[in-house]
Amino acid sequence: MEPFELIRSRRKTLALEITKDCRVLVRAPRTLSRERIDAFVASHQDWIARHLERQRLRAASAPPAPTPAEIEALKARARVVLPPKIAYWSEKMGVTPTGFRVTSARTRYGSCSGKNSLCFSCFLMNSPEDAIELVVVHELCHIRVKNHGPDFYALLEHYLPDYRERKRHLR
Repeated sequence: MEPFELIRSRRKTLALEITKDCRVLVRAPRTLSRERIDAFVASHQDWIARHLERQRLRAASAPPAPTPAEIEALKARARVVLPPKIAYWSEKMGVTPTGFRVTSARTRYGSCSGKNSLCFSCFLMNSPEDAIELVVVHELCHIRVKNHGPDFYALLEHYLPDYRERKRHLR
């Protein structure tokens, strides 16, 4: 049986998780016996093996994490590349952001706060120019429409009719 880390809590069900660093976590109710937990894990050995292998392949093929110096270089580039794009599209769209920041966020390329302050990930700089422009226009659209409803996409399409094609370059 694959070794696993047991996390007990006030939950009512058992759950399995394979982490990014290839650990097997079992989440269990506090009062459940160790025998029941071991039986549950044993009955899911095929699933565990399959998902561990997938995670190991992902980890092996993932590019190395950027160094702090590389992140700073991307941030510096973003501080040069983004302001002219923001200024151009803000004027064209008739909107005014209240601020602009560059972060090292990994899960999203941009955001617009409720107070219309824009935030962009430095990792956006690894994308093609047309994709960078898409993210800028996308976030500026949020100044007018705060959600991702039909009105938002109609506005985005008004300014970037090819936004769907540009979006493919982000992936």
